[in-house]
Amino acid sequence: MQNKIKPELLAPAGDLEKLKIAVLYGADAVYIGGEAYSLRAKAKNFDKEAMAEGIRFAHEHGAKVYVTANIFAHNADFEGMADYFKEIYELGADAVLISDLGVFAVAREAAPDLEIHVSTQANNTNYQSARMWYQLGARRVVVARELSLREIREIREKIPADMEIEAFVHGAMCISYSGRCLLSNYLSGRDANKGACAHPCRWKYHLVEETRPGEYMPIEENERGTYIYNSKDLCMIDHIPDLIDAGVVSLKIEGRMKTPFYVGTVIKAYRQAIDDYFEDPAKYEQKREYYLDEVSKASHRDYTTAFYYGRPDGNQQVYTNNSYIRPYDFIGVVQEASDAEGYAWIEQRNKFSVGEEIEVMPAKGPSFSMTVTEIYNEAGESVESAPHPQEKLRVKFSQPVQPFDMMRKFLSDTK
Repeated sequence: MQNKIKPELLAPAGDLEKLKIAVLYGADAVYIGGEAYSLRAKAKNFDKEAMAEGIRFAHEHGAKVYVTANIFAHNADFEGMADYFKEIYELGADAVLISDLGVFAVAREAAPDLEIHVSTQANNTNYQSARMWYQLGARRVVVARELSLREIREIREKIPADMEIEAFVHGAMCISYSGRCLLSNYLSGRDANKGACAHPCRWKYHLVEETRPGEYMPIEENERGTYIYNSKDLCMIDHIPDLIDAGVVSLKIEGRMKTPFYVGTVIKAYRQAIDDYFEDPAKYEQKREYYLDEVSKASHRDYTTAFYYGRPDGNQQVYTNNSYIRPYDFIGVVQEASDAEGYAWIEQRNKFSVGEEIEVMPAKGPSFSMTVTEIYNEAGESVESAPHPQEKLRVKFSQPVQPFDMMRKFLSDTK
């Protein structure tokens, strides 16, 4: 495609397994958290050894690794911070994501050659702030989720040509502006701005407001209350041309705490959509429903385009429940390539049984369906089902499989 820059597909990686899956399933880059300074304290995250292995694996496969350090720092957080930035630079990290000016200053001094991206937590809503970050040494800004495509396009026009724009295109939305929220602190004592959010926006509430007569919140959907703060999930897979036209060069998927199945499913779908668009826009147009169907196979809430096409209204919330739509069960991941007879060792994640119809999703190429005909445990005994999580099993496959290919089965109850 002429005069179009192919955007980077940026994937979440909450641990080493998810990093490898993200890269193998098509991510151009991944973002990870270290054991400190990251906004996902509940994710497994990466110690020094895991980070070194992850960076090495990504680079061997032509992908980049960005390390998040986007907390709002207090005085005590600066102890050891300079050494941390030196360490991740020496490990080969391609960039670090930062939202706090003090943290930014420490990173610039400790590792001056480490590229800095400004996190969405910094409330990047205008071109003036982007210019200022650029003058301080940043080379990429992650724009706030609250911006429209029109606003992003204007930022692109008014910032230096070599400054990049990254934007979230898929995943959970936050009820608070750019994720700056004190609700979790107030209700549970867990600091959302230190990575420990309890997600009280997903809880159910009864709300009464005495001083605004005539303004009624939808609080009577059922007898148990309503989930008035519970946002739908963002999905822009069928709007990729608009994102590119607005000047976004990195399409970011949310979900460092999501499952490997979620990461592989979503990344593969976006990889196909981006590649199809750059191969032939008409091909992309014809397959829009297919892409939506593919990302919908991972657990999700109802989808929305959020702020991209205008200010959201009440239809962007899920009022009736806080559960996910879960059409498929992640039942296993292949550990080694299948042998000449079609057998391969897998690690089981959810129960499946002989006689069930399952689907295999390879990192590359189309998925295929098969009936499970043979399962063997580690002792070589034939078994009828696999009920124990993370059990190692030998399974007969109908087509060749490779390490990190994933197995899933359709669920009749999708809620």
